[in-house]
Amino acid sequence: MRPSCTPFFFSLLLLFGVVSCTLLDSGSQGALSPTVAAENQAGPVYMPDLPVGLPPYGNVEASWKQRLDQPYVYIEHVGSYTETGALIPVVHRELVAQGLVPDGAPFGLYYDDPAKVATHQLRSRACVPIQGVRSPSSPLAYEVLPSTTVAYAYVAGAYPGVPRAYPRIYQFLQTMNWVENGPIREIYLVAPLPGVSEDELITEIQIPGAPGAVR
Repeated sequence: MRPSCTPFFFSLLLLFGVVSCTLLDSGSQGALSPTVAAENQAGPVYMPDLPVGLPPYGNVEASWKQRLDQPYVYIEHVGSYTETGALIPVVHRELVAQGLVPDGAPFGLYYDDPAKVATHQLRSRACVPIQGVRSPSSPLAYEVLPSTTVAYAYVAGAYPGVPRAYPRIYQFLQTMNWVENGPIREIYLVAPLPGVSEDELITEIQIPGAPGAVR
């Protein structure tokens, strides 16, 4: 289990004006990704396809789906996961400066288990999805997050507390006889704007899984 900490990093509110999360994932069980249901002065309102787990995450409903390929730009980070979220505004600023257009909500990728890897060696990425193949300039890099099967859930609450919901998703992996098979992805679906309470913040957690896979 990999805890991460994502502070209130969104000075990049333009990202949430162009979110179209239905393009990011498809569910092989007929599940839909969260869609923008309405807009108000606080920003987009999302309707996830699963119940949203509430702190302290004693009851989090998880399912699985086949995630589609997702092009994205990112900045690599090695060090404490508490520092990763602060890089997302940097990614957005560089993205805009280079004439690239975001194509969804920002997300973090977390590659290592802090229980097994020293804090100063933890690998993560601060990411923003885009469309198509691009060749960004430094400090941005480009990659495609590959299509794969993921266990996923939605949780509400302050972004730094999201990792407390991980155990429930790992339990779902166990019931499927799957093992973790890739970096954890946290998608930050609601910008913490003034007037938006912590209860309204929604994160989609994705943990890739496969039978007998070895990371």
